[in-house]
Amino acid sequence: MRLAIILGAAAAVTAGLAFPQGAAQAQAQRGIAEIVVFGTDPCPRSSDDKIVVCRRLDERFRYRMPEAYRPNGSYQERQSWAQRAKSLETVGRTGINSCSPVGPGGHTGCLTQVINQARNERNAQADADTPPPQ
Repeated sequence: MRLAIILGAAAAVTAGLAFPQGAAQAQAQRGIAEIVVFGTDPCPRSSDDKIVVCRRLDERFRYRMPEAYRPNGSYQERQSWAQRAKSLETVGRTGINSCSPVGPGGHTGCLTQVINQARNERNAQADADTPPPQ
């Protein structure tokens, strides 16, 4: 009796898993093609075995990076790991040109560090404010 219940449940699960595959195959057999055309480019015609769905965009978007690949988020989220790791190079440094309260001449590197940080921030802001070429 238990064996019959287990076999019945296994058959039901197998039938349930086979149905979505059949639906996906039916859609693939229909041959639906979704394409993007720009400006006044003609949209390809549908045939008996293939349905063509066109999305028309303005000509200015032809050579533009697709939205899915455009950088988004804040500057900190887009910053590379190499740039983030660069700030860790001077952790623990002491002595001359280190900008630390420890060791002789530790204060001498503070002005250089502030100048470099301001220059990097200004360059990063200029890069972020520059629109992409069209």
